[in-house]
Amino acid sequence: MAQGSGRGPLVADKRYAKSGAKRPAKRPGAKSAGGFWGLFSSKPKPRPKPKPKPRTKTSAAKRAKPSGRSGARKPRGVIGTLLAPFRWLLRLIWGFTWRVGMICITLVALAVGYQTLKLPEVATLLDGRARGSVTMLDHEGEVFAWRGDQFGGVVTADTVSPHLKNAIVATEDKRFYRHFGISPRGVASAVRINLSEGRGPLSGHGGSTITQQTAKLLCLGRVYDPTEWENEAAYEKDCRQGSLWRKGTEAIYALAMEAKYTKDEILSIYMNRAYMGGGAYGAEAAAQRYFGKSANQLSAAEGAMLAGLLTAPSSMAPTNNLKRSQDRAATVLRLMQEQGYLSTAETKAGQHNPAQLSAAAEARAGGYFADWVMDSVPSYFGTSTTEDVVIRTTMDQRLQRAAEEALTYVFENKVREGSKAQAAIVVMSADGAVRAMVGGRRTRVSGVFNRATQAKRQTGSAFKPFVYATALELGYSPLDLVLDAPYCLDVPGSGEWCPKNYTRKYYGEVTLTRALRDSLNIPAVKMSEAVGRDLVRRVASDFGIDNAMAEGPALALGASESTLLEMTGAYAGILNGGSSVTPYGVSELRLVTDNEPLMGRSGGMGERVIRPQAAQQLVWMMEKVIAEGTGRRAQIPGWQAAGKSGTTQAARDAWFIGFTADYVAGVWMGYDDNTPLSGVTGGGLPAEIWHEAMVRVHEGLPPKPLPMVAPEPIAPPVQPTPTRRERRRPGNELGRAVDGLLRDLFGTN
Repeated sequence: MAQGSGRGPLVADKRYAKSGAKRPAKRPGAKSAGGFWGLFSSKPKPRPKPKPKPRTKTSAAKRAKPSGRSGARKPRGVIGTLLAPFRWLLRLIWGFTWRVGMICITLVALAVGYQTLKLPEVATLLDGRARGSVTMLDHEGEVFAWRGDQFGGVVTADTVSPHLKNAIVATEDKRFYRHFGISPRGVASAVRINLSEGRGPLSGHGGSTITQQTAKLLCLGRVYDPTEWENEAAYEKDCRQGSLWRKGTEAIYALAMEAKYTKDEILSIYMNRAYMGGGAYGAEAAAQRYFGKSANQLSAAEGAMLAGLLTAPSSMAPTNNLKRSQDRAATVLRLMQEQGYLSTAETKAGQHNPAQLSAAAEARAGGYFADWVMDSVPSYFGTSTTEDVVIRTTMDQRLQRAAEEALTYVFENKVREGSKAQAAIVVMSADGAVRAMVGGRRTRVSGVFNRATQAKRQTGSAFKPFVYATALELGYSPLDLVLDAPYCLDVPGSGEWCPKNYTRKYYGEVTLTRALRDSLNIPAVKMSEAVGRDLVRRVASDFGIDNAMAEGPALALGASESTLLEMTGAYAGILNGGSSVTPYGVSELRLVTDNEPLMGRSGGMGERVIRPQAAQQLVWMMEKVIAEGTGRRAQIPGWQAAGKSGTTQAARDAWFIGFTADYVAGVWMGYDDNTPLSGVTGGGLPAEIWHEAMVRVHEGLPPKPLPMVAPEPIAPPVQPTPTRRERRRPGNELGRAVDGLLRDLFGTN
């Protein structure tokens, strides 16, 4: 057949091709030996030896073996020459990079191994607070307030509510159980989000795993040392710095934790050390703080709310803004559903029935009362405690609510809208045990100015009972007379001083009882001058008014300053029969780990100041103030009550303090900047606040009589019967009048 017939190569052709040998050259005009007819040739024809081809550089290059790892041949020509330096540079960079990479990996492995050896056992890492906690109980033993760094106890990933565990993983690190401590995907996502929001790649979202966050909570193993850091705030700031170097060391520490601990152990450390707002450190403390239950009893809605706090514990705390916390919890529930932890029905149920605060949590950490208690205990058991402390207090939560409701009611219904006036209330027992305290119109706050204990204001006429207490102790009777008429005194250094009554009127001879009932100024000054200012100051001081008192005659009119707590305690001394009182709020203080108390009652009744009879007569006089005098607005239907109003110069302060047989209560009203009150006296709005508070305080209690004694009537002096001769003596009437005046002035022997 012809060569161009299109048949495939013969076997001999394949053999030559495979062996690489050259086929014999054809003779001119001869058919191919490999053709069809060649198979029938009778004898083979001799083959001429092929001539060797000259060796060239090109053929040598073709036979050369491929160079380099890639197996690529060397580039040819000009392009190859131009690319050669770049190929050399790339090979140099690659060689350098993988060698440096190997060195870095080795160093990281060594660092991780070193950190792994240094890591302690899990149990030692669960409570990392620098400060202890203070738990406050009311007088019945119920928790009503927390202070310090609260730690409710250890929880683990196995013992905590599954809803809380799942909520934390779903919110903070959904790939927690699949990564090795660092999530490159999470970091890349965080960088993308930061750049899209106009921030730097490492600013804002960090893409940290739960393991990395736990490493940060542990401050990479560094323990707080007062000699190294100025305070705890500086320590925490240092632990939370976000430099590139810190990120690197944090990653190494996280890898070491993954090598040392199980995933559940890491999660347990995180749940115990994370701050969850409201002074609560750890899941158990937060569960008790907000819901009044253990962390193993949390519902899906409650677990979602706690998990939602981790991003911003202070601002998201439900005690700061419950609605915002509930909205965040709804988002967490949705994430839990998307990741398969909750069904659609469970998610909707949690969103439609959000978690609610417990009654104790709604008290916002005890408000003014708890602040006062913390100030009254030694700092090493209070604000600076390193131990967990339990304080049993005198607080009565029912009375506290009564005082708060009374203040709110009066300001909402009887004070003009927009008024900046403030008020404070103190309720206590006769022995000085404080049962309720409101330090301002914002009743549920903490860490703010407490007008009940910190504001020193002039007392006005509320001071007058101590003038009359001094007089009664010296033997005066409530029925003794004093002349209410124009009266002036020469005050050294100030000149003449002429006190006037509030009404600008004079009432002639009045009893001491009426002078107190109608709050007359001139009789009070006269009695103070008659018994001696020094004695009045001493009696007031012994009753508990522990402030520098006025030196001049204005002492009797309340020119001295005092706090509402001191004044209420002084009135308690009148109620209890004349003994001094130190107001107190602490009944017992002990450590959580101890059964025996370290401190007992911090106050109570002290030494006697005036005789019981004098105290009971003074109570009788003060009862007339509410029944018939300036305090009529304070009357409590069905109850005997005694008290005294007080209004200072220009009405800058208005007071009403009084008591029943069961409780003493004091009310102050005024402006923080001493602006005069408009149309307010102590017998007005303060008396109404007192009335509203005491009506609520005594709700459900049986009425009791006041411990008072009415004075014996004073019989008119017996006049001797004149003799017939004396009756006839001219001018005798004048002599008898002079004798009577002298007896009134100097008495009779």
